[in-house]
Amino acid sequence: MKDFVEVNASERLVIRILDGKTLRDAVISGANQIFNNRETVDELNVFPVPDGDTGANMSATMKSTLAELSLAGDDCDIGIIAEKVASAMLRGARGNSGVILSLLFRGLSKGLAGKSTATPSEFCESLEMGVKAAYKSVMKPTEGTILTVSREASAAAANSAKDGGDFAEVFDVLVKEAKSSLDRTPELLPVLKKAGVVDSGGMGYLYIIEGMKSVVDGKGIVERDDPDAKNATPVVGSAAGTFEGEIEFTYCTEYLVRKKPDTNDITALRAFLESIGDSVVAVDDDEIIKVHVHTDNPGKALEEGLLFGQLINIKVENMREQHKGETVKAQQKSLNKLPPKSPENKYGFVAVVAGAGLEELFKDLGVDCIVRGGQTFNPSTEDIIEAILATPAYNVFVLPNNKNIILAAEQAQKVIKDRNVVVLQSRTIPQGISALLSFNADEEVRENSVQMTLSLDKVSTGAITFAVRDSDFEEKKIKKNDILALENGKLTYVEKDVTKALVKITKRMVKSDSSYVTVMYGVDISEAAAEESFKQVKAKVSNDVEVVLINGGQPVYYYIVSVE
Repeated sequence: MKDFVEVNASERLVIRILDGKTLRDAVISGANQIFNNRETVDELNVFPVPDGDTGANMSATMKSTLAELSLAGDDCDIGIIAEKVASAMLRGARGNSGVILSLLFRGLSKGLAGKSTATPSEFCESLEMGVKAAYKSVMKPTEGTILTVSREASAAAANSAKDGGDFAEVFDVLVKEAKSSLDRTPELLPVLKKAGVVDSGGMGYLYIIEGMKSVVDGKGIVERDDPDAKNATPVVGSAAGTFEGEIEFTYCTEYLVRKKPDTNDITALRAFLESIGDSVVAVDDDEIIKVHVHTDNPGKALEEGLLFGQLINIKVENMREQHKGETVKAQQKSLNKLPPKSPENKYGFVAVVAGAGLEELFKDLGVDCIVRGGQTFNPSTEDIIEAILATPAYNVFVLPNNKNIILAAEQAQKVIKDRNVVVLQSRTIPQGISALLSFNADEEVRENSVQMTLSLDKVSTGAITFAVRDSDFEEKKIKKNDILALENGKLTYVEKDVTKALVKITKRMVKSDSSYVTVMYGVDISEAAAEESFKQVKAKVSNDVEVVLINGGQPVYYYIVSVE
């Protein structure tokens, strides 16, 4: 890249042409930045139920690129790097935010295809292609989300490029406008304004482009807040473009030093640690020195620390043994992969389910492959692709059973070429069950798709969960750990007792034409407690309504209620 870089009088790095190496390092930096801030993004959940996983989903989606990028050399064309990133993100995308993020990078890949380098204008045009693809993928695009932030930021960056801005200037504008757009999201989405937060997906996008900007500004890859991440591949948080496959030093050594009163300079400590290892961190404040080093001589590292004060919080771990353990886990995971099967049957089913009891129920209803996942645990597009390919059928119906998994399922649908895939818009477990019960093996695909889709609206879903934080939501005062009762996703009751919440929401959901109620209890409810709650529910509904209790074993939700 040196032929395309200059430093002006104010020592600002000027990049007029972007190459593959710089884009590679920028993506790694963006992945580290969202990883470091994923919990902050998760906490921007508007609804006080345990589903704040936007940061985790976006971080996992970005992380999926690292293995591919570790194999890319410094001389790779920018088009090749962009394609590697887009392909990995497509398969690794988790949740709606992760899928949208992957589509933004897919547009970048299409715009940079076949190019060895890119000008600011070419790069910005590619960003805008990604925005268009993301908007197109969402059935009803909502403004005040990551869609808005990425669109407005990309448009502002494109204008900067048209005015002759170099890459540093373009990224300055990209980040600045993303911040401004993010600040405006509460004005576009009333639910954000009422909760007093900005959009979580937009915030995640901002963190990613801030991480990328660090490389473009010449500051290098943002360090990942995980000292041992250096032993993964690729090495992150080191000099831009540095990769490593072998562990050079055996012991990860960490400790704190309670400083002696006369300790003002720790330069000597840092220098000593550098002489016996790598990945050195030695920082201090008025009272404490924090030390981290990878070394073959942890004793020497501890002895040197004693010269500066009393040692506390000592931790020494053998990284080679850890690496062996991770390798075994990775091999085991590979062995556990579902093997692909050639289409033989006319119909097959894939369902996303969490909970041993619910898994068995869906299998009993004819599901061929279960993808484990749901609320707070969204499977990747790759997970869904694998399950579809393992289903030996020419026509495969996919039941996401969660609103935040539908987009990932639709992306999987686009990848599959050797069989017909139909993604049903099931947003809850009861809807998935209702769809399966509506299936008729004697009907054709179109008729089944219509009937199964119509069945989704014939069932109501109740859910009992807990509040993850204090909140004022829809004129309800909520305290952390309060019991929340939801009807079709809408917060209806706030209670202190799980059984009381279950009885109230079920009684409310049962109408004059209701005939069947299924109560599914979760992993946190004992059988005895479930039986007692079941008795109270039966006592409150008409004798004409059949009520059934099932051990669903699901996480997050104490109870899921289906009313038909």
